[in-house]
Amino acid sequence: MERHLNLIKSEKQSEEKRVLPRFPFCFLTFRLEDGDGHAFKVKDISYSGMRVELTDGEIAINEHDQIKGALHWTGSKVDIGGNIVWKRENELGVEFINNPKLKEDVTEFLSIKNIVKNFKPLHREQFGLEIPTNLKFWLRADGPLEVFVWQHNDGELSKVQFILMENFVEWEDGQGIKTGTVKSKKSLETPLLNEDEFVFALDSGVNEEKINFARDIILHLHDDFITHEAKSFILRKLPTL
Repeated sequence: MERHLNLIKSEKQSEEKRVLPRFPFCFLTFRLEDGDGHAFKVKDISYSGMRVELTDGEIAINEHDQIKGALHWTGSKVDIGGNIVWKRENELGVEFINNPKLKEDVTEFLSIKNIVKNFKPLHREQFGLEIPTNLKFWLRADGPLEVFVWQHNDGELSKVQFILMENFVEWEDGQGIKTGTVKSKKSLETPLLNEDEFVFALDSGVNEEKINFARDIILHLHDDFITHEAKSFILRKLPTL
């Protein structure tokens, strides 16, 4: 069951934690130019940078190094250059270089059209996943985006959560809409489920751009991924601002 943890408040901001199921595979990869053949998993990505993980071998790259390579995503490819802003064990934080052509290419690579093309309906039995009982729909597009749709025991939808790159949108029955930013994410080791713990910094009000991004994703979803009734319900709960 999805666990809704404690609210942490400070004078300057509010933060909330969520524990959400994690899909153990990633089809969005990064390969270094003239590298040794190893492919990095892209754990998180935005228009300005990415977090990558090497699961096989050692990373012969250091903080402040400059890199070149290519992002690959089920038939799509974009060449990128970046600077290493941090290194932790087998992970790297990469900031894309400030280049108008690269910015245009990354924006197209992370367009709604390309994201929707790469969505996977993880709630279906074909993926063989153990998922929480009340998780009705689970859609994932590797690094950029994830949608969780939860239901009450009677089948009525109870909560919708969007991870939109570095952003977060949530509607919950009886609570309304919240938007925020992903501050951190860490993997949890549990006996039954692969899970991640997120910490979100909440916006002081509802962010229009984030709501509209979530609406656009739902509008572009195929009916064979999520029912027409569920789409209509979610759109009613995401206000047009």
